[in-house]
Formats: sequence, structure tokens, C-alpha cells
Amino acid sequence: MSDHQTSRKSLAKKIILSLAAVVVVGALGTVAYMTTVCPCDRTPGLYLFGDAPDGPVDDWSFANDVPLCTLQVNAGWRPHAINLNCMATPTGELYLSCSVCDTKYWASQVQPNESGRLRLNGIVYPVSINRVTDPAQMDASWTARVKKLQVHGGGPYNPIPPLDAQRNDRWWTFRLTSRS
Repeated sequence: MSDHQTSRKSLAKKIILSLAAVVVVGALGTVAYMTTVCPCDRTPGLYLFGDAPDGPVDDWSFANDVPLCTLQVNAGWRPHAINLNCMATPTGELYLSCSVCDTKYWASQVQPNESGRLRLNGIVYPVSINRVTDPAQMDASWTARVKKLQVHGGGPYNPIPPLDAQRNDRWWTFRLTSRS
């Protein structure tokens, strides 16, 4: 093999290794960004950071003071974090709101009594997540949602509903309970 051919092969190897390094560094940078900064708007994040709670929560009423909650579920081999509307009923039960939820990736990952993590005001609470299908419970959650949105507003993707708004068939809700 000539020196010229050896030199070309060596250059090709260096280029391939450099491109591979750029891809690896880019992927690690994306993971670092998504872990520390997101979820952002509609871009999911990964792991939620925050302080630990003092103990289990029985009354989630304070969640109504926070415009959005951040939920982390396990999505197969990795965590998946998203921003959602959350609302507490007058009795302090906590629910998540999910419009057109049958199209949402995270919702398909939630099994009965799914373990998750919920961040509110910098505190990350361990929670159990259960989809609610009972119409009376769904109505209570919907009413809490509408009332909360009257106070905090809905944001660009979530207009403020009138007080007499009716929930639609593609709206889902999940009840969260504190776990130790």
C-alpha cells in the first residue's frame, strides 16, 4: 500500500472518529440540557431535581397556588418529565389535567398505581398516579381545573374556560396520592 493510500485511510479514520465524538458530545449536551432545564413549554425533560418534602402530603390544596406542576414518569428505560395543569379539589385531593390525552406519550406509560415524581415550588414529591374514569370524580377534578384556571389563566395552549364549561370526551384526569 502506498504512503498516499495509507494517509487517506488515516485521514478518513480521523474524520469518522471526529464526527462520532461530535455526535456523542451533542447527545450528552442534549441530555444535560433536558435534565437540568426542561421540561420547557411542550418539550419534555428527563429527571426532576428539587428538594425532598418533609413527609407525605394529605392535603394538596397548596397546588392551586402553582400555575403548572411538573410530573416525571418512567417511560421504559428513561424518565420523562412534562409540565401539566394540576389542581386540588376543596377536600385537598390532587389531580392532573390532560387534554387529548389519548395522543400523549406520557399517558400511555402510566399503569395503575404508577410511581412518579411531582415537582411543586422546587419540592419533588414521590407520588402514585392513577387514571380516573369515574364520572363523578372526573367532574370534581374538572370543576377544580376550571376554578384554578380562572385564577392563574390558561396560557397560550390552554385558554381560560368559562365557569360553566363542560369537559369533553378526550379529556383525561389522573389522581395523585403521596407515597413515602
